Amino acid sequence: MDKEYILNNLEKLYEPKILVIGDFAIDEMIFGQTERISREAPVLILEHTDTKIILGTASNAANNISALNKGKVGAIGVYGDDYHGKILLQALNEAKIDTTFMVMDKTRKTTTKTRISGSCSQSVTQQIVRIDRQTKTPVSGEVEEKIMENIKKAVKLYDGIILSDYHLGLLTDNVIKCAIEEAKKYNKIIVADIQKDFLKYKGVTSITPNQPDTEKFIGKFIVDDKTLNEAGEELLSKLELKNLLITRGENGMAVFEENKPVEKIPAFNKKEVFDVTGAGDTVVAAYTLALCAGFNAKYAATIGNLAASIVIRFFGCHTTTVENLKFELKNLMI
Repeated sequence: MDKEYILNNLEKLYEPKILVIGDFAIDEMIFGQTERISREAPVLILEHTDTKIILGTASNAANNISALNKGKVGAIGVYGDDYHGKILLQALNEAKIDTTFMVMDKTRKTTTKTRISGSCSQSVTQQIVRIDRQTKTPVSGEVEEKIMENIKKAVKLYDGIILSDYHLGLLTDNVIKCAIEEAKKYNKIIVADIQKDFLKYKGVTSITPNQPDTEKFIGKFIVDDKTLNEAGEELLSKLELKNLLITRGENGMAVFEENKPVEKIPAFNKKEVFDVTGAGDTVVAAYTLALCAGFNAKYAATIGNLAASIVIRFFGCHTTTVENLKFELKNLMI
C-alpha cells in the first residue's frame, strides 16, 4: 500500500457530495443515578441526569460523511408525525445533514432506540433496559411514490449515493430500482450497505457486506483464500458489481474488482476496541466518499478500514474527521 499517496490525497474527501437513502433512526440515551427501590414494584428508581441523542443506522452513515466532508451530505428517509420525528430532523440538521428530501409518514413511528442506563457511586454506568419504537412494514404506495420523486430530484445533485438498508421498510424493490436507475442515468457511484436480500441490489457500483452475511448468501463458509476468492467472484458476477468490499472483523477486509486478484487489508486496530456499534456505517461512509474522490477500491477500503479503527475506540456510534485520518495514518505501522 502506498501510504504516502493516501496521505497526500486525503483532503480530496472534502470534495464529493453524498446522498444517503435508507432507514434513518436515532438512539436516545437516558442516564440516571440509582436512588432507591420503588415501593410500587421491585424496580430501580433513577434520578434523571442526562439525555443524549445519537444518530444511528442510516443517520450514522450520513453523520460520518458530514464529519468527513464538512456537511456535503443529504438524506432521503422517512419519519413519523411524532415527538421523535422532530428530534430526528433537529439532530440531522445540527449535524449539517440536508433534510430537504426527507418524507413524513403519519402512519409510521420515527425509528428510535431508547436505552435507559443507571449508575451509583460504587459502580460504572450500566444499561438497564432498551425500548425500540419502529415500524418494520414496507412504506405505503403513496409514501413510496414521494420517496421516488425525491430520489429523481436529488440524485443529480450529488456525486455518490449510499443505500443503507436496516430492513425497516424504506428500501422497497421499487425504491431500490429507482435509485439504481437514477444513479446510472447520471453516471453516479452507488454503494449498498446490506445484510441480506443481496440480489435486490443487482447493478449497484459496490456493496459492503460482512463475512457472515456473505456466507449466508453464497451458502458456504469462507475458510481459506480459495473460498474467499470464490465468494468474491460469485458476488461480482451475480450482482454485476464494479467492486466489492467484504468486512471480516479481526481479519480485516477483502476487496474485489473484476479481473483483478483479491486485495486483503488487515485490521488496523485490534487492541483498543471498545465498541463496534456503528462501525459498518463508518466503513461505508468513508469507502463511498473515497471512491467518489477518485481513490481506487483498494485505497477506498483502506480509508474505510482506518476510519473504523478510530470510531471503535468510543462508546456507541461515533464519527471521525480527515485530520484524525491523517494523524492515524502517519502513525500507522504497515
